[in-house]
Amino acid sequence: MTIAALTSLSEGAVIPFGGDRHTTVPPELAAAFRAGDQLHVVQSTGALLHVPKAIRSAVTTVVDAAVDAFAQLRTVRSDAVQRFYTAFADMLADEVVWDRIDAANTDDVLRAEEQGRSTTRLRVSAQMRDDMVAGLRGWAAQQDARAADGSTDLVERVDHDGWSVEIVSAPLGVIGFVFEGRPNVFADAAGVLATGNTAVLRIGGDALATAQAIDQHALRPALGSAGLPEGAISLIGVRERSAGWALFSDPRLALAVVRGSGAAVTQLGSVARQSGIQVSAHGTGGAWLVADTTADTERFARVVRHSLDRKVCNTLNVVAVPRDRAADLVPVLLRAADQAAAARGGDARVHVANGSEGWVPTSEFERRIDVRRAEQTSPEPRASLLPLDELGTEWEWEDTPELSLVVVDDVDQAAKLFNTYSPQFVASFVSTDPAAHARFRNLVNAPFVGDGFTRWVDGQYALDRPELGLSNWENGRLLGRAGVLTGADLTTRRTFAHHDDFDQHR
Repeated sequence: MTIAALTSLSEGAVIPFGGDRHTTVPPELAAAFRAGDQLHVVQSTGALLHVPKAIRSAVTTVVDAAVDAFAQLRTVRSDAVQRFYTAFADMLADEVVWDRIDAANTDDVLRAEEQGRSTTRLRVSAQMRDDMVAGLRGWAAQQDARAADGSTDLVERVDHDGWSVEIVSAPLGVIGFVFEGRPNVFADAAGVLATGNTAVLRIGGDALATAQAIDQHALRPALGSAGLPEGAISLIGVRERSAGWALFSDPRLALAVVRGSGAAVTQLGSVARQSGIQVSAHGTGGAWLVADTTADTERFARVVRHSLDRKVCNTLNVVAVPRDRAADLVPVLLRAADQAAAARGGDARVHVANGSEGWVPTSEFERRIDVRRAEQTSPEPRASLLPLDELGTEWEWEDTPELSLVVVDDVDQAAKLFNTYSPQFVASFVSTDPAAHARFRNLVNAPFVGDGFTRWVDGQYALDRPELGLSNWENGRLLGRAGVLTGADLTTRRTFAHHDDFDQHR
């Protein structure tokens, strides 16, 4: 079979996908496509993704440098990597350097606001800076995953008569990392060096100027001072979304890590899988809180209040209360949500599952509140009905906390709803009954389960290790690792044999 390069597209051309469906080439894509461009087809949706030749070339150059750097890192001592982390942290802690990063971030935020885009994750802050510095210093302080001379670590040894086998850890290679407009993730991704890997990063266009400032004023100088190759961690400096598709289609990647919204994650994950690259996807979020009949009212209220401080993936999204406690817990829920909203100058927005509206005053459905979204502030109902099969909707709010409420018969029904409609991510359970806690943990299909506020689900906050991302179980349980992905997890296994008996045979 002859395989020829795709040099053009014709309007209306049929493109099959998913095995039994097809789409057609729209006129604008046919007109834009040139020789040297790439076309990717998302097999779940039929979306046609166009990568121009110039973007493909720019990304290839960055990956080239990462591949070369990976080869060099095999002989780099671990103390050089530790010096890099210390230097990177020192640069971020420097007031002059941070002022430059902060100025770039101000420009990014203004640009995003002008376009009516969310800035919740985009804004840098003193706390964000402190967390970045602490995370990098943590990597520097921890014993490197490799031996001091850069060799791999022994995991297991099996001795036989006249010969032995050693299983050792080894780095994966080049890690492709695409993440949303959250600048602090830039420092998190540096964790790949802890296990001898290199990384190519592509950040959302909203945060590109901030990332470039971090790259120029902190990351590059830190790599240089530690004597590490420039390609060890690289930023793709283009704003076009197609850069992510180009990166995730480069077969030299050992792993593709993607964080962002559900739709973007689906697209990027599809491109990587179709290119034979393993994927760690961190997409749909939203935490659930379940109360049982023994729930302490004050504890329940505080869990709600402290789980709605800002919108990120582990923010409280759905609350399930038992029918025999709904009369007293629903008002507590509404008050606690309003307390969280009051800190931002408003009221909370509530979506009530069909069949649960009897426990919410009719006046709440009639009342309208100002809902401050990224694009504009507009009057919306304080409470509105939500079809049960949309219970898993993740509410992407800006300044008005937003959540869903469902009244259930018991904990078993709550767990069933969670397993059916949620992204199977974070579940919190409020109860004073130890047996009920044990039952809930067995019933709920979630990698992260707690008994308090939901925002504890964070690699650095919970484990003192900066995370590359968090994984839900929406697409199945993870093989051989936890839902927190850190630089320390990015290893594979090699098997070495040593034969004392040169006449050994089978």
